[in-house]
Amino acid sequence: MTPDDNIEKLSREILNQAETEAEQIISEANDKAKQIQIRAQEEAASERARILDQAKRDSDRIRSQAIATTQLKARTMQLESREKLLIEVFAEALKNLPSVQKWNDYEAIIESLANEAITQMGQNKIVLSADKYTHKLLVESVLKKLNEKFNGNIALGDVLDSKTGLIAATTNGHLNYDNTLETRLQKLENELRSPVYHLLMGESL
Repeated sequence: MTPDDNIEKLSREILNQAETEAEQIISEANDKAKQIQIRAQEEAASERARILDQAKRDSDRIRSQAIATTQLKARTMQLESREKLLIEVFAEALKNLPSVQKWNDYEAIIESLANEAITQMGQNKIVLSADKYTHKLLVESVLKKLNEKFNGNIALGDVLDSKTGLIAATTNGHLNYDNTLETRLQKLENELRSPVYHLLMGESL
């Protein structure tokens, strides 16, 4: 072979080798590209799953908070409504207390209130002040009965400007026991609130 033939042959071999290496590089590059694409897809799928999972947790949390807030508002409104209703009921009862004086047994009620007040005072010298109507009912016979029962000096005092019923006080005015119907209702209000509300709701006690 001539030198030219050798050069041509060598050139072809170099070109063939270069083409083979180029194809191998391209193949490897394609493989890497596919691997990168697959990894990117896997990471994207994982990220998507993570985002969706986080979104679900956030959604559940927001929903729970919304439900809790709604329930709290409903409970608050219910309590406010209940409180308003009870205030109205007790205000109406307080306003209507003087009508108790029209009851047939009001005189016996007054005697009972006097007995209780004097007993609570623990004194035998007592002055009973009462509203105008009750003042008239505390006649001498009632006072005599009280004096005999407590072996003391029970006297009739001033007429009350407000309230219904009576107030017992020592003669020097240092101690007193308010046994008017208004004060008794106020003392019983906390105890009565629950049963009154149940009755208003049509429930049995």
